[in-house]
Amino acid sequence: MAGEPYQGHCALALSREVTRVMSSLLDTIMAFAKARVIILGDVMLDRFVFGDVGRISPEAPIPVIRASGRESMLGGAGNVARNIISLGGSATLIGALGDDAAGADLMAAAGREERLKLILVRDSERSTTVKTRFVSQGQQLLRVDEETPVAISGSTAESLAASLEEELEGAKVLVCSDYAKGVITSDMAVRAIRSARARGTTIIVDPKGRDFRRYAGATIVTPNAYEASQATGIACDDDAGVSRAARTIAECVDCAAVVVTRGAKGMSVLSFLRGKEEIVHLPTDAREVRDVSGAGDTVIAALALALAVGAPLETAARLANLAAGIAVGKVGTAAVEATELARAIQVADLLSDRTKLVTLDAAASMARSWHLQGRTVAFTNGCFDLIHPGHVRLLERAKAEGDKLIVALNSDESVKRLKGPSRPIQNELARATVMASIGVVDLVTIFSEDTPIRALELIQPDVLVKGADYTEAQVVGADLVRARGGRIVLVDLEAGHSTSNTVQRVVQGTG
Repeated sequence: MAGEPYQGHCALALSREVTRVMSSLLDTIMAFAKARVIILGDVMLDRFVFGDVGRISPEAPIPVIRASGRESMLGGAGNVARNIISLGGSATLIGALGDDAAGADLMAAAGREERLKLILVRDSERSTTVKTRFVSQGQQLLRVDEETPVAISGSTAESLAASLEEELEGAKVLVCSDYAKGVITSDMAVRAIRSARARGTTIIVDPKGRDFRRYAGATIVTPNAYEASQATGIACDDDAGVSRAARTIAECVDCAAVVVTRGAKGMSVLSFLRGKEEIVHLPTDAREVRDVSGAGDTVIAALALALAVGAPLETAARLANLAAGIAVGKVGTAAVEATELARAIQVADLLSDRTKLVTLDAAASMARSWHLQGRTVAFTNGCFDLIHPGHVRLLERAKAEGDKLIVALNSDESVKRLKGPSRPIQNELARATVMASIGVVDLVTIFSEDTPIRALELIQPDVLVKGADYTEAQVVGADLVRARGGRIVLVDLEAGHSTSNTVQRVVQGTG
């Protein structure tokens, strides 16, 4: 029955659950500062040459880039370390480099990173791997690789294995970052996984090659879609294909989970951690895909940190997916910062449309976050008892007036006081659920007062939108919005559409 207290409790419980999930994710990020992750793998130097393209070469049909800047940073396994540090954690990076100028540049780049412990063995029999990218207007034009993809020497391998044994004491997570440059040999993979398992350390492997059997015993394997397809012979063009490939990899490696990163398509997570198979496909949260360089490293860094502080795999994967969405929106192998990840949590639709239903306090918090990002917040309110085309037009116009739209609904008791004991037709949970399903609506909240004054005071919208059946002088809260520099927008109503008239026609049997 409409207006029963139980329904109000359902809406409040749902709002509290959404707030709880968001708080849990934010608490996990805050805990990153306590985490230390060990990375063993192929360290390389990422170089970027930035410039403008103004013409085509007369020598060949290729663009000419006029260089205006250069930058060098840790790449490969080093980029995993950079992301761990940027997200607030500490990292120990174990690997090999050549005894050359590029190796010196790599050490200099590493020296700029705080909370990074370096264990890099110089090997005179190899050269330091360098990837140079030429970038203009945010787009890569060319990448040049300089590398010696041969296995490390026996003495280098022994030195790295000994260092790993020492560093594993007390470590929660080991990342094996395999770029097929010679550090993660089959023997090194077996030794590293065996040592970590003996200490109860979680092992995350970023794999390469067609044969994943050498990673047997790892906890989690994180191939991208191409790598998963190459290793299994299964096309990973859709969810079904990715699911089959992930199962094949899990059987081959005997691991607890497989995380397949899929670039602009997000990621898929296959898990056996609860004693049964579970697979989840997470769409990307990226607003714009500019460059996928290093996005996989970002995923592994966020995943490792979350698991290191005791988060369940579901939480870790969600954070990793959000971090990847941020990473692909940047140019080059840019690290993602903890503040960026926290902001993404506050503004993303993490679960479903129902998570748009939040408490007034949560709506105010989201509005503050949007304002900090320079986004305009539009607001409208009402009973919205039976949503009709007139309501949809109002909502569409309201969203057109701002970047984000918050809708405040009168509670059941508030509607009764305003409309009479026979209203609302639908209880507040039903009304809020329908409202949340409308694409232009970003947040839905419920207020118990007869007017939205308190909601307006908390949310502080930039635009207040109402139907043109009001005059601006009649709009409740108009003075509050204008006092903060906001504006009032009145929308012409669709003729012939009214909830009260619809209810009356139904009662009279003429509807």
